[in-house]
Amino acid sequence: MPDMDILSQMIKGTALVQPEEEYGKPLVKLSEPQAPDSKATIRNLPADVMIIKVDAFRSPDDVFNGGNGECKRADYVIISAEKKCIIYIEMKRTKDGWNQIVKQLLGSQCFVKYCQEIGKGFWNQNEFLNGYKSRFISIGHTSIAKRKTRITRNAERHDTPDRAMKVDWPNYLQFNQLAGLGA
Repeated sequence: MPDMDILSQMIKGTALVQPEEEYGKPLVKLSEPQAPDSKATIRNLPADVMIIKVDAFRSPDDVFNGGNGECKRADYVIISAEKKCIIYIEMKRTKDGWNQIVKQLLGSQCFVKYCQEIGKGFWNQNEFLNGYKSRFISIGHTSIAKRKTRITRNAERHDTPDRAMKVDWPNYLQFNQLAGLGA
């Protein structure tokens, strides 16, 4: 069974953000859950994209102490089987401490790994979400009047939470740019 079909069965519709179209091209308008005026738009999405609001997943603080940030999660995860890519996104109205952002991105990666194990165990799909590239993005200054998009931390491969791509004033973002796939 294809990965996106399993995810569609696994994840509730209330935890998803539906892509929109503008001029016949797919995009998604993300907002920070605690601050609706904090927004970022990502354009040119793949046809099979799934956008998950990770904050919809209840915090595991009933089980974990949280002293090392293990209860934190980033705002969104975008998954595409077509591009074999998972993008983890944390949004901030202004900016926050880098260590907090890294913990939130790491928590969302743990959420996806949990989903991966569910697919392997309960759907008997041993290759579920295997071979996907992970990309980590911190988007800041989302509520400030639009200025030119600035990427201040652009590691060649933003494939771990501590090497996340840092984007400020997200005026024009594209999926391939965030996924590190070129234009």
